[in-house]
This record gives sequence, structure tokens and C-alpha cells, in this order.
Amino acid sequence: MTAPSVLLPLADGSLKRYEPTGNPVDPPADDRGFKSRVVYAAPHVVADPRQSSASSVSLQVDWDATLDYRGYLWSMGFGVAEAMDTAQRSMGLSWEAARELIGRSLAAAPDRHDAIACGAGTDQLDPTEASLDAVVAAYEEQCGYVESAGGRVVLMASRALARAARGPDDYLAVYDKVMSQLTRPVTLHWLGEPFDPALAGYWGSHDVGRSTETFLTLVRTQAEKVEGVKVSLLDKTLEIELRDRLPGGVRVYTGDDFNYVELIRGDGDRHSDALLGIFDAIAPVAAVALRALDEGDEDRFESLLSPTVELSRQIFSTPTRFYKTGLVFLAYLNGHQSHFRMVGGLESARSVVHLAETFALADRAGLLRDHEVACARMRAFLATAGIE
Repeated sequence: MTAPSVLLPLADGSLKRYEPTGNPVDPPADDRGFKSRVVYAAPHVVADPRQSSASSVSLQVDWDATLDYRGYLWSMGFGVAEAMDTAQRSMGLSWEAARELIGRSLAAAPDRHDAIACGAGTDQLDPTEASLDAVVAAYEEQCGYVESAGGRVVLMASRALARAARGPDDYLAVYDKVMSQLTRPVTLHWLGEPFDPALAGYWGSHDVGRSTETFLTLVRTQAEKVEGVKVSLLDKTLEIELRDRLPGGVRVYTGDDFNYVELIRGDGDRHSDALLGIFDAIAPVAAVALRALDEGDEDRFESLLSPTVELSRQIFSTPTRFYKTGLVFLAYLNGHQSHFRMVGGLESARSVVHLAETFALADRAGLLRDHEVACARMRAFLATAGIE
């Protein structure tokens, strides 16, 4: 039988025959969680291509396929960070749809509520018009829904607050008001400018050192209300510094999709836990690697996970906010969904050449689970771009 192959476009305009040679990594056979690290995967949503763009955003989601993908992650032991930026919050998915997503996810796994962290923000507001009081009210609405549904809150960064705040004190005042009303400790999410340019200068300064001091002030004054912090700045030095300066008992969930191997492994005394979008794409390999870490085999953890870093850097390359396109593309190649369409048409956010390289890197990392299926779907995608 002829090995499956595909003609891939290269950056110089030429075409090259590519034959997958990677060895797919089988996921763990059971759904027990991880012992040595607390780990969440932030999954994408699956669009329903049968709905028109005039439909409400909640109707544009294929709920069955979306929840099936969460079941796939749960089956390997991952917690799920629901309705986060990976699910296209503020990039196609409205608060109305995110609310439904949170409710459906919690209902689908009633025995996993402690392992489902839910994003709460202010994206029901128009950031150009919102006042600080409106920001507080919006946070209260979303946090109230998450807690009433039985979920745990990840307090997401707010575009409206970034626009309305006049300095660090405004951030501290808003977060203090919101957190004082919560019944369970939260995870604070510092989402950096690479992921969302509208969040530039978050915490009241464009100087990251000053922003860090404000962030630490909030965590220290609200330590009893903070379970952990998720740092998505793509700056491993800053994350390591935060690990050393946070109050005892406050976890650091790495959101660094460039340096996660080093940060999760740690330095012997301190390590990061993880809440990562890239785990959406690399779940089988990550699950096996994390099991190895549970067994104290750091070398195997690194040898399994390190080959995924080049793929992750490709998916999260500039402009980083379009990383969701690469995640959905790999889910399509691996047969988790029947199409490569996204809410809001975001499938067009990456070039054909970018996605061709993503395909090859996924193969080398052992993440194309069926070479024939992946090649057939890659050829079908390329045919729409005139590459036969």
C-alpha cells in the first residue's frame, strides 16, 4: 500500500511532497487526574456551519461536537478551563453563548465541577462606553452565574476596565469589590497584550514591572480569595519571579505557550501548574508526559513534551491572538470535527502556508493520530486554495 502523502506549499512559493512519518502517541487508557501538577486544558468551540451568520452566536455553536471535545479531554484526566479566550471570548463568542457553554459543560460533567474552571469577564459591555461601575456590575453578573451553576471562577481580564481605568488604584478598587462578593477562591487571569492588544497597559501601566507590583498588591491583600493566578505574558522570567513572590498556597498556572515544558517541570523547589490553550492540540502527548512526571520521571516528561514546543510556537506565532485557528485546524485533521469552520469566520485568520507548516510540525510531534485521514483532510483543505 502506498504511504499517504500530501503536496504542501512552502513559504518561497514552491510545493513539496510530504509523507507523515511521526509515531502517534496513544493517550492514557483511564481518566484519572494528575498527582504532581494541577492541569487545565482550555478548549476551543466547534462551529455549526449549517447556521447562517445571521443566527444568534449561541446557535452558531455545534453543542454536541463542542461537548464531545471536552469529553475527550476529560477522558485523559485534564481539567477544563471553560469559556476562556481559547473558546473565542471577545473574538466571535458572545457572553450569551459563553454562558450557555458554561452551563452545558457543568451539566455534562456533574462529578467534575472541581475540575471545571469557568471564565468570567465583562464582555457583555461595549468597552468604549463602560464606566468603572458598569465594569463591576458586569463582573458581578458573570461571576454570579458561574457560582450559581456550581462552577469555579477564573476572573478574566477586562477590555472595558483597561479602557475606563485611570491608574492602578482603579484596578485594585474594581477587583476588590468583585472579589469581596465571591463565595469561593478565584483564579486571577493576567492576559497579556500579545493575546489581546486591547489589554495593553493592564494593571495601570505599560511598564511590566509596575504592573507586576500592582498585581502582587491585589493578590496579597486578597490572598484568602485567590486560589491561583494564570499568567499569559509569554515571559518565563516574569513568571518565575512571580512564583517566588506570591503568598504561600497561591498557585501559578502557566499560560506561557512558548516555555511550558520548563515552567511545568520547575527548578526542584518551585514549579508552575498549567492552564494552557496548547493542551487543546497536544492533549495525548501532554497527558502521557504528565503521567511520567507523576512517577518522578522528569527526563521522559521532557522528551515527550519538548517536541511539541516548536508546534506550539508555530500555532501561537504573531499575531498570537489567532492561535485558535491552528487549534481548530488540528482538531479537524484528527477527526474530532467534520469541518474546518469557526465562529465568526476565524478560519481565515491564518495563511495556507502557516497551516501547512502546522500540519508538518504536528506530525513530527506525534499528534496526527491517523495519517491517512489527516492527509485526506489536508488535501481537501488545500484544494480549496487551488493546490491539487
